[in-house]
Amino acid sequence: MTDLGRLAPVLRSTPVREIIRALEHDGFSLDRAGTTGARIYRHPDGRRAVIHYHEGGDTLTRKTLRSILRSLTWTEADLERLGLL
Repeated sequence: MTDLGRLAPVLRSTPVREIIRALEHDGFSLDRAGTTGARIYRHPDGRRAVIHYHEGGDTLTRKTLRSILRSLTWTEADLERLGLL
């Protein structure tokens, strides 16, 4: 498993729209959007990611990024392949 504690600060300045673009590139699709700005993305294999989206240029906190990375089970190689690193 990838060291999420080390990757979250690296991705800290990544805008939410780039994370969503990487999700969609990896096969996730928007399942539903909540009324509070949460967007729920699902993958055909059952994985799920909840992204809090208000503005495309917003960034996420390290804790939120760690939580998202944990639910996605992306490795460092996956992040490089998707253009996030």
